[in-house]
Amino acid sequence: MSTRIAFLKGHGTENDFVIVPDPENAIELPPAAVAALCDRRAGIGGDGLLHVVRSAAHPEARHLAAEAEWFMDYRNGDGSIAEMCGNGVRVFARYLQRAGLVGEGDLAVATRGGVKTVHIAKAAAGGDVTVGMGKALLPEGDIAVSVGDRHWPARNVNMGNPHAVAFVDDLAHAGTLYDPPPFSPVSAYPDGVNVEFVVDRGPRHVAMRVHERGAGETRSCGTGACAVAVAAARRDGADPKATGSPVTYTVDLPGGSLEITERPDGEIEMTGPAVIVAEGEIDAEWLETVNP
Repeated sequence: MSTRIAFLKGHGTENDFVIVPDPENAIELPPAAVAALCDRRAGIGGDGLLHVVRSAAHPEARHLAAEAEWFMDYRNGDGSIAEMCGNGVRVFARYLQRAGLVGEGDLAVATRGGVKTVHIAKAAAGGDVTVGMGKALLPEGDIAVSVGDRHWPARNVNMGNPHAVAFVDDLAHAGTLYDPPPFSPVSAYPDGVNVEFVVDRGPRHVAMRVHERGAGETRSCGTGACAVAVAAARRDGADPKATGSPVTYTVDLPGGSLEITERPDGEIEMTGPAVIVAEGEIDAEWLETVNP
């Protein structure tokens, strides 16, 4: 291993990530190392880590190499593996553009949640990145979430990762969101769940806070924003499959706003900013010391 490892830092609506370019999958990143890098005091700091690997070089993505050259090996801030991260995909694409590996326009990115189609807008148009997030699954069954003495029914939405969406009167009712909000039945989410608390801001305009499993409260969650838009549309009687017309919601998060569109075929698109703010080097010797 080199004594220096390149990294970048980026964010999408303030959902921030450590980016580790590693095209040939040569860098070992066990959970303890990822958690150390994402530590905001002793490390670089981030809600998660984007490990940039060619699909053909990663055992989990080789079967996708013909569809997508690049694999987003995404890790949560605690080092655990996640299926997908919507804001992460946008930042991942921005890194590839910055590195000269892709240009403006369309590209495919492999993730554990499948291959995602990404569109990088021209800088003159604001430079936003649009991600095809796939279709939402809406598992049946009653779900409830709670904070303290308050309890709410929640909509079960799966965006390649699980979400419980609760509509509340005041976002402050979500509390600190340091710890995972309790949910029931526990059997609904055996691997944990991302929990979104949502209030209305206007017609097809909502605001949310989120506890992301493995990260705590984050400034933004792309898959969460998609889950919220789908849950809000169903609550509002706006099912694109039934009406034949796409529906778009603006979703405000603590770190900014995302535009979520669900099409009649069920495909969901998310549009928002993606910014690279810094780059540097990790000391490989330090990284080895944080592994047990």
